[in-house]
Amino acid sequence: MTSRIPRDSRLRLVRPRPLAAAPRAMNQRPSRRPAPRPPEGTPAPVELARMARSGLADAARVAHWADAALGPGRAGGTDDGKATLSDATAERAAADLGLTSAQVRADWDIARLAGLVEVHGDSARPGWRLRAWDRDDSAVLRGWVALFDAWSLAHPEPPDHEPAAVAEVVSAMPQVLSFLQLSAGPVPVEQLLDLLQQRVTELRTERCEVPYEPGPASLTTVVPRVGADAAEPAPVGDTPLAPLLDWSLHALASVGALTCGDGQATLTPLGSWAVWVKLEQICVAAQSPAGNIEQAAEAMLRGCAQLRPNAARAEYRAWLAARTVGSAVTELIGAARGEDALLRGLAFEALRVVGAPAEPDVRAVVDDPTLRPYALLWLAEHDGADPEDAHEVLTREEATWLWVDTAAAVADHGEAPLLVRHLESAVQPTVPQLLDEVRAVGHPRTVQVLVALAAAHPDPALAKAVRRAAFQVHTGG
Repeated sequence: MTSRIPRDSRLRLVRPRPLAAAPRAMNQRPSRRPAPRPPEGTPAPVELARMARSGLADAARVAHWADAALGPGRAGGTDDGKATLSDATAERAAADLGLTSAQVRADWDIARLAGLVEVHGDSARPGWRLRAWDRDDSAVLRGWVALFDAWSLAHPEPPDHEPAAVAEVVSAMPQVLSFLQLSAGPVPVEQLLDLLQQRVTELRTERCEVPYEPGPASLTTVVPRVGADAAEPAPVGDTPLAPLLDWSLHALASVGALTCGDGQATLTPLGSWAVWVKLEQICVAAQSPAGNIEQAAEAMLRGCAQLRPNAARAEYRAWLAARTVGSAVTELIGAARGEDALLRGLAFEALRVVGAPAEPDVRAVVDDPTLRPYALLWLAEHDGADPEDAHEVLTREEATWLWVDTAAAVADHGEAPLLVRHLESAVQPTVPQLLDEVRAVGHPRTVQVLVALAAAHPDPALAKAVRRAAFQVHTGG
């Protein structure tokens, strides 16, 4: 009896897919939560994108100039490795655009924070959002939200303030913004100051920094005032918060999130929409069965494994928003080092949401054999490579190792037909060639993957060849 398929049947050549393809294919469960609708009166996405383009027009102009004048990946944009324009480049841009050097530097910083420009050492290149600027409203809005998230970097903080106090105010501002969003109108700055003081006090209480002794010292926390003194809330600790609140409001105004004047602050339509988006992300995570926002990275990733890609990315963003970038990246890389290949792929998907701040940590694991293929793909995409072509940075051996790791994830969490279809993503043109290279690559899950593939494949001859290869790996033959 002969097989319907020759023993060394050629595999259909397709682009190799990273591990992220496995969970995507497994995510067959539809989302039970209907798509949330923004508050009544929120402009349509097209109008929001028009507002974002208008607010970022100067930054986009400088980014387009850099794209044309410097060229993608060409050196000479910066001179200090910190994304600061060199003097010569700033003066050249000012002359070409009819601006001052200070204006060019300010617009450059905004473009960098919005992802229109990416800087690596002393090389500058256009970000992917710039490529999609005129045709993709969602890319424009994501760029504006990235700038909104970085509001504290877009406007210099007031001098002579303790960094710890500035950090406390930055940590407390989301609650102030939520209050502004719920108010849906102008709010007196005095009321915002009182709310800020309460939130900073809560933060200090959580760290046990509020003095326990009764007396005047304990009154440095928030004390309600009445009468003529109501306009002058008590300071929190030794740092008056009014100047820091003023800085925060002006920084948010500088990125187009709110307007302030006549002692009042009001969210712009873009600012109100962005705050709503952030709240929705947190609600999605909080309502997930695993309570992802409060979980460690590994538990969070497991909770996201059955979600569709968009829903998973929303959960990643909410989880990241509740942590400092450094600790979140450390947790994700720790989860990627584990034995579960699916979590490894999902961890790097979450690191894609982190973006540029994760680059140093990802580069640090390039020499780790287990993480190297994932790190190389991440870095290639971060450097502007098309995700469909990023696999070209991998050697044949690295691509084969990744194929086995992906197959391990599918075998552990997917279904048999998916494992059979995974053969199509191999870089080898024939099954015997694939088996030879899989045996040579030395992945610790090779035997289990081959046994699962043999059990799942409908062709008896091919399944027999795969079982033989599994036995040879197992016995060291």
